Amino acid sequence: MENKELELLSWNLRRDTLDIIMAGGGGHIGGDMSLLNALMVLYKNHLNITPETVDDPDRDRFVLSKGHAMEAYYAVLCHCRFLDLDDVKAGFNKCGSPYIGHPNNKLPGIEMNSGSLGHGLPVCVGMALAGKRDGKKYRVYTILGDGELAEGSVWEGAMAAGHYKLDNLCAVIDRNGLQISGSTEDVMSHEPLGARWKSFGWNVLEVNGNSIAQLDKAFSQAKSYMEKPTVIISQTTKGFGSPLMENRPEWHHHLPTEEEYEAIKADFQKGKEAVASE
Repeated sequence: MENKELELLSWNLRRDTLDIIMAGGGGHIGGDMSLLNALMVLYKNHLNITPETVDDPDRDRFVLSKGHAMEAYYAVLCHCRFLDLDDVKAGFNKCGSPYIGHPNNKLPGIEMNSGSLGHGLPVCVGMALAGKRDGKKYRVYTILGDGELAEGSVWEGAMAAGHYKLDNLCAVIDRNGLQISGSTEDVMSHEPLGARWKSFGWNVLEVNGNSIAQLDKAFSQAKSYMEKPTVIISQTTKGFGSPLMENRPEWHHHLPTEEEYEAIKADFQKGKEAVASE
């Protein structure tokens, strides 16, 4: 899809994400909004998988390591026809429903259960290494939260990926700078983040993750690198899309009131109208 089409779609997906959260009575809304653009661009322009190819051994693999941002993932999966939006809204967070608050691999299009932070990248290393050894052409992608980088298993995976030169592996870090307990730099400093990943043998691309054009270019570039895995450090804004939420750690897991819901919905509509008028 072209950038303007994706820009318009992103506002629709933000609205869908918000509605899923309201229907289910909770969700990780701040982080949903910061990684949504990366999820959308990946699925619409780069990830080689469809509802018809979920069992194809040559499909690309994606793991949402930042599993608590599931509401945005539901919105994207519904748009791409893996799931039905009405079913998700009716079942989200309901007892006995498969539509839980983290990825559930009993649902079509979801590779693995995740959300226990630090697991996604190491598993993706295994997938990428298996692809290399089996002579497969598929690519493997994962999205991590920046707070998640405090998990030691992330760096074990990073070290292994560099050692095995897994150029079929691409990791995205949703670098919004906030986690549930405040600033990532106060809780556990990550900087200099790019230099750390380079020291583990990775190509490093740093982009404005609120920019669809920059994300799209970075995913394309990642496919061209040989002999090294690629990490995209996506500088984002927690709660992106509504001033009510942006850069506020209390929106990590906050259910909007009806008044807040209407205000956020109006902000999303303004964003959509601004893109349409360009």
